[in-house]
Amino acid sequence: MKKIRNIAIIAHVDHGKTTLVDAMLRQSGVFNSHETVTDRVMDSNDLEKERGITIFSKNASLNYDGYKINIVDTPGHADFGGEVQRILKMADSVLLLVDAFEGPMPQTKYVLKKSLELGLRPIVVINKIDRPNSRPEDVVDMVFDLFVELNANEAQLDFPIIYASAKNGVSKYNLEDDNDNLIPLLETIVKHVDEPEGDENAPLQMLVTTIEYDNYIGKMGTGKIHNGKIKLGEEVVLLKRDGERLLYRISKIYTYNGLKKVEIKEASAGDIVTVAGLEMVDVGETIADRENPIPLPIIDIDEPTLAMTFMVNDSPFAGKEGKWITSRNIWDRLQKELQTNVSLVVEKTESADAFIVKGRGELQLSILIENMRREGYELQVSKPQVIFRELDGKKTEPLELALIDVPDEFVGVVIEKLGIRKGEMINMIQGNDGYTRLEFKVPARGLIGFRNEFMTETKGTGIINHSFYEYEFYKGEIPSRTRGVLISIDNGVSVAYSLFNLQDRGTIFIPAVTEVYEGMIIGEHSRENDLVVNACKGKKLTNTRSSGTDEAVKLVPPRQFTLEQGLEYIADDELLEVTPKSIRMRKKILNASLRKRSKKN
Repeated sequence: MKKIRNIAIIAHVDHGKTTLVDAMLRQSGVFNSHETVTDRVMDSNDLEKERGITIFSKNASLNYDGYKINIVDTPGHADFGGEVQRILKMADSVLLLVDAFEGPMPQTKYVLKKSLELGLRPIVVINKIDRPNSRPEDVVDMVFDLFVELNANEAQLDFPIIYASAKNGVSKYNLEDDNDNLIPLLETIVKHVDEPEGDENAPLQMLVTTIEYDNYIGKMGTGKIHNGKIKLGEEVVLLKRDGERLLYRISKIYTYNGLKKVEIKEASAGDIVTVAGLEMVDVGETIADRENPIPLPIIDIDEPTLAMTFMVNDSPFAGKEGKWITSRNIWDRLQKELQTNVSLVVEKTESADAFIVKGRGELQLSILIENMRREGYELQVSKPQVIFRELDGKKTEPLELALIDVPDEFVGVVIEKLGIRKGEMINMIQGNDGYTRLEFKVPARGLIGFRNEFMTETKGTGIINHSFYEYEFYKGEIPSRTRGVLISIDNGVSVAYSLFNLQDRGTIFIPAVTEVYEGMIIGEHSRENDLVVNACKGKKLTNTRSSGTDEAVKLVPPRQFTLEQGLEYIADDELLEVTPKSIRMRKKILNASLRKRSKKN
């Protein structure tokens, strides 16, 4: 135990966590000289590679100067806070990574708050010191102020500081030091991270913080051994959340060497291991000694703040592109997700074809939907809705802390737009580089659909980051989308001639020769009301005019939507149809006359 150091790396999205872990693994000799190693080796999921963000926490370990350093790479986005909260239970300290230019961001604040509450003493790493306009000394002051704001104790305020460039594999005790490796960082980890607490001679206690599934071995649980030893083939008791006790035999024990799992026969208190053979194991449960089973405190996860309805696709194109399309398929997939994603809640509804899925934010839910469509699922989802709560008989709603960096010329319009959405400005800092940083408290429902509008108003130059802040009393009505949509009146294939004539009515979302159906949204109207249009109508031809005599029709490129943009765009009476090949927006009631009747009623 004296030679083990367990550390989690926490940071805002894109501040260099995964790059730093890469450099640490490379310099510690984890990879053989003949191995070809990709960048961001810890980002193993396709979506993580594409987006450049960490979504799922992962374990690795390296050896330095006789010490085994277990590293956990945590997600930087607050929507995956459930991952972070349970991972911190495995760590004895955290590396707080902060960009030397941007300084602490909302997600940094969120994750740091959780680690300080657990009593962990962070090591602060000021990363990207090679970046132009970097201001490491100012950022250190900002970090100290953040620690004070989050009520850090004296021991936590006395944090060691390392300056680094993860990209170049460099760390320094002082900015003026001439050093070209990560030894100062590794030395600081060995010196300042507490050795794991626990007694290897006490009865076994291991808290499961991550679950994974292997087709050959079955369900596996990863976590830190708090007390005792765990041995291959021994019988243990699994202490379930509901108090049930199940007897199992350990079939496999793995530890980490670099990124690889290595099979071992025994592990002791303080180490992080993965065990197999416990069929019903779940996150937050304790693997305990058979003779003397003592449960560890259950991991407390923040409750969801956002809900969406997942339902069976019932559009005219249902079943054309997906492999898994029934309610049973969707339900089984959501149950599988619950086994590894502790911050999700799935509930049945009165309809057998619809389920309510609650999560921490739009990104978390959109990542789930994206993974499902890539696996061959076809479904429809509703507009995200915030989850209200009651406090002293009054309605409360979740508020987000939004940090916005915009060019000075757009400050006024951003303040105006967020004011309409009940945002309250709590800070404003004008920089020397023509950018201003705005800090807002905004209702979560006010930010749904705001990103598209924000990027349009700031001509793509603004940056917005936000994370959950707290629940406050209901702020009142917030105006929704200001423009209506163009809705197809017919089933068929869109024609360039019709789309050309519709361009005066608004913005078109589909190219020519696209299959459409009645009730499908094909564009945005230039006015507030919805408009039913025919995109399949061709030009009438006569014996004196042929289609070739007119000039070729020139169409403006259609506005294409990603999954997240579609979720933000749709209104309460609309759905997003998601298939492995397509993302379509549609009205809940497809027929125009039935829609009119339901509005009157």
